[in-house]
Amino acid sequence: MEGGDFVGAGLRHFMFWLVCSQIIQGNIPRTEFGLASLHPVAALLLLEWSKGKPFVSKLRSRLRPKQMPLSIIHDADGLPRILLTEPGGSSAEVLLYGGQVVSWKNDRKEDLLFMSSKAILKPPKAIRGGIPVFFPQFGNLGSLERHGFARNRLWVLDGSSPLPPTNDQSSVDLLLKSTDEDLKTWPRSFELRLRISLGAGKLTMIPRVRNTDSKALSFTFGIRNYLSVSDISEVRVEGLETLDYFDNLMQRERVTEQADAITFDGEVDRAYLSTPTKVAIIDHEKKRTFVLRKEGLPDAAVWNPWDKKAKALADFGDEDYKTMLCVDSAAIENAIVLKPFEEWKGWQELSTVSSSYCSGQLDPRKVLQGLS
Repeated sequence: MEGGDFVGAGLRHFMFWLVCSQIIQGNIPRTEFGLASLHPVAALLLLEWSKGKPFVSKLRSRLRPKQMPLSIIHDADGLPRILLTEPGGSSAEVLLYGGQVVSWKNDRKEDLLFMSSKAILKPPKAIRGGIPVFFPQFGNLGSLERHGFARNRLWVLDGSSPLPPTNDQSSVDLLLKSTDEDLKTWPRSFELRLRISLGAGKLTMIPRVRNTDSKALSFTFGIRNYLSVSDISEVRVEGLETLDYFDNLMQRERVTEQADAITFDGEVDRAYLSTPTKVAIIDHEKKRTFVLRKEGLPDAAVWNPWDKKAKALADFGDEDYKTMLCVDSAAIENAIVLKPFEEWKGWQELSTVSSSYCSGQLDPRKVLQGLS
């Protein structure tokens, strides 16, 4: 066989198996190819596939992306709790109440998320800790209850998510639809979907809002990340320097950040505007850095109540402020507006890397690469 013929034959065989694999996976409908127009082996494969032959079933199962299993348990209050695990040893727990992640543990079984020592994990109160979702209102920027009602509702498992399966990750799809009660206070019909995926060293959340109303839908949104830290006074946040922010301790006055990094020696309640897609939260004592990546959520809120505010919050321990920090992915300054039947999608990924710093600003590239 000449060299050109050999290459051509190899390419044809590659394309043949590629098409077969795509058909078997369901990415190409069988109806797009007449059996007579296919290579005999391909036609045989398709015929066996349609009959459920073991060989093709085994081939299809190997080609299909593998998704890790999830477990559903009920806690002492009878509330459904979803447990996600992955081969590396990390885990996450998600409540249908609030559609909220309440635990994310690494392979050493250390919980990376803060949960208040006085948190109430049952209706009708919001849960102080984990990762709550704020919808359709962030903070008090509207007429609804603070941070909206999504975190106070019972979500359901979403069996019809259009998102593809996650490769080698454990994930769950949740759904919240507008109820008659919600329509009384916020007369807009919607569907809020949330995919939560656990992978090795990372936790990903993909929220999607669809306007199912005949009128335009406008909302603000937030994913609040209650991060567990060793000592708040030893933590710094990088990636938000030189940006403008609304200072909620000064009646939302607009201020420009002057520091090289955000550090903490008192109460902080800020909404940074038009932020980058990556933010680093460096815990000097634990030599650990949280890396927050996000898309479709242009703003980032930073919150720690400090001692006086902590004592004033009924569901917050007096000393809890020392071991927590909230850094949120959010859409605050400019509301998201959807036309009828239009959909918005956001994305957030939390990961951790080992890091430390001696003095000055830590190179963000080194943070993201996991280098000190």
